Amino acid sequence: MKTFEELLSLVNREIENLNFPSQPENFYAPVRYILSLGGKRMRPVFTLMACNLFSEDVSKAIKPALGLEVFHNFTLLHDDIMDNSNLRRKKPTVNAKWGNNIAILSGDGMSYIASKLVAESPKEVKDMVLDIFFQTALEVCEGQQYDMDFEKTNDVTLQQYLEMIRLKTAVLPAACLKIGALIGGANDSQAQKIYDAGIKIGLAFQLQDDYLDNYSTPEILGKPVGGDVNECKKTVFYTRMNEVVENDKKQEWIKFYENKTLAFNDKHNQAKLWFRKYGVDLYCKDLVDHYYNEAYKILDSMDVNNISVLKNFVEKLRVRIS
Repeated sequence: MKTFEELLSLVNREIENLNFPSQPENFYAPVRYILSLGGKRMRPVFTLMACNLFSEDVSKAIKPALGLEVFHNFTLLHDDIMDNSNLRRKKPTVNAKWGNNIAILSGDGMSYIASKLVAESPKEVKDMVLDIFFQTALEVCEGQQYDMDFEKTNDVTLQQYLEMIRLKTAVLPAACLKIGALIGGANDSQAQKIYDAGIKIGLAFQLQDDYLDNYSTPEILGKPVGGDVNECKKTVFYTRMNEVVENDKKQEWIKFYENKTLAFNDKHNQAKLWFRKYGVDLYCKDLVDHYYNEAYKILDSMDVNNISVLKNFVEKLRVRIS
């Protein structure tokens, strides 16, 4: 069983070796650029690691793993356009460097590149892999639409938010695990279990991001802390506050949260006072732990050799500070 470090090194090397045409320059340069920004490479490592649980030969999962990483970066590129973001991983976004029109077109190209790479799965599982990939791609778009819908309403529940992040964030790492497992030779039951664990991991990962956006540092995040609050994002913090704040205080809370005229740091500091008063900060941390622990239970039930390697990788995500 290969280590996390070995798989990450393999992924980074293969991404560097992806060969894109030189022309049109303004079409392919943004693709090369966003892939060069790095990141945790969680999704392709998940794919190879899941494959390695069932097969010594991870080479047959490399192209699909790369495709899943390209697809992930495509979604980030389009998210940055929709959010009008200027920074990604402490660097200018594609839309900031090239403009929205080029970013949209290059993103579209990445989605097709991703599909071609995923289609290079072993022929015996290719149809299943493509079904999972295209269903996942559709669900990610559904999640993004819910996220945009939430911007137009104050009436977002915690359960609605959890369903949104399941679609927008959690289904992709879950699909990576299931695709890798199927390529490695997992049976249907094993593939479904590792998918279910991936959903729990994805939920925990996004909730952890919500927490870090409020309680990390600009140096770690690569952007100002408190961005979600200042952009009036409907995160776990907002939706949980709507559940626990008293009825006679609810309108005051919503009016405060929707206020876009407050100074950035002032609004964030006031929001944290609300969160602390109602225990929402601790609730979020507990929810993160809950989903990680649920994932561990599912993985332990799989009765697969070397499952500890995957659990150790998940633990790296659990204790991350960025």
